[in-house]
Amino acid sequence: MSAITRINSRLSLFDRLGAMMVRLSFNRSDYAVEPGLYALNNPTPDSPVFVSANYKLSFDIVRSSLLGFGAWILVLDTKGVNVWCAAGRGTFGTVELVNRIKLTELDKVVGHRKVIVPQLGATGIAAHEVASLSGFQVVYGPVRAEDLPAFIHDNFKVSGEMRQVRFNLKDRLTLVPVEVVHYSKYLFLLLFFFLLLSCFFKVDPWLAVINLVVAYLCGTVLGPALLPAIPGRSFAMKGALLGLAGIIFTVSRLALFDQLAWLLLMSTISSYLLMNFTGSSTYTSPSGVQKEMRLAVPLQIAGLALGIILYIAARIIG
Repeated sequence: MSAITRINSRLSLFDRLGAMMVRLSFNRSDYAVEPGLYALNNPTPDSPVFVSANYKLSFDIVRSSLLGFGAWILVLDTKGVNVWCAAGRGTFGTVELVNRIKLTELDKVVGHRKVIVPQLGATGIAAHEVASLSGFQVVYGPVRAEDLPAFIHDNFKVSGEMRQVRFNLKDRLTLVPVEVVHYSKYLFLLLFFFLLLSCFFKVDPWLAVINLVVAYLCGTVLGPALLPAIPGRSFAMKGALLGLAGIIFTVSRLALFDQLAWLLLMSTISSYLLMNFTGSSTYTSPSGVQKEMRLAVPLQIAGLALGIILYIAARIIG
């Protein structure tokens, strides 16, 4: 039997700083814990077994939600990916769960034969196969870790409220810092490019800077915040509409070519950024994301290229 690491529910300053950095899109690919079995708050053989991904943010959310409860946390090797995404990729799946039960010799640690799987991981777990291959029954828990105490107190029953997948304003804003930081390199590249153009054509660069920043904020901040209120189903279209709204405040007094250029540039930039938020939302399936990107990306590339051409043409003509 492999050694069991003992942990508690209280997050350290290091844990909180790590979570903050991940929320800002730093070190996301390496933020993981070792797969295996963890003893949380001095559990007994009768304590429940909760299954988690080895993405440290997911792991810490689970353990901090179980303050005052003794439990076992069985961590699967999801390659540092959260439960929901890992279930879609297959790493939070039946094979890995069965293997981890065997590798940790879980049957020798606990006196019962149940493992609690988060509902968002259900797409990757075939409960009947787990039971057949390992002898452990899969119990699907609530969507959110914050509901685990109530789930335990209610004799491990999931209420209708616990099954609901919410994606409210708070949830969306939590993801905004990642979007802002992650795509900032594209903003800086565009700013640098337009600053070079302003030097070449000897024009004031501030309008270009303002327009690019407005389009960027439309796609990374306003888009996620206002998502349900923006018309349409397509994220790319929602982003384009926001970009067009941003144009009203910046280019109304420009010449025709400049107006057309920024119409294309701002709507395309905002469209691309908000389209990438699709993967963070609960609104679209993986196949839906792929379908939208196949349609939108060629149009976005064309819009960006044509916008730059019109911008340069306006400088030459003007």
